[in-house]
Amino acid sequence: MSDAHGVARDQLRSFIERIERLEEEKKTIADDIKDVYGEAKGTGFDTKILKKVIAIRKQDKDERMEQEAILDTYLAALGMIDAPEAE
Repeated sequence: MSDAHGVARDQLRSFIERIERLEEEKKTIADDIKDVYGEAKGTGFDTKILKKVIAIRKQDKDERMEQEAILDTYLAALGMIDAPEAE
């Protein structure tokens, strides 16, 4: 086998091993997050709502406002809330 093949093989092995380590870290972090949700649930918090709050906090203000306006429009169309007043 030529040196080029050996180098490529070593690079491939390095990439694979790095990815495997990161995947293991990701699993560990996911387990830690699951534990925190369990703690929150044990103290009486609603984990579904916590997840929604986290998703909302990831959005910027304009994106959040746009989604809330669309949601309100849909809910009003279904009669689930009063229609927003026109300005």
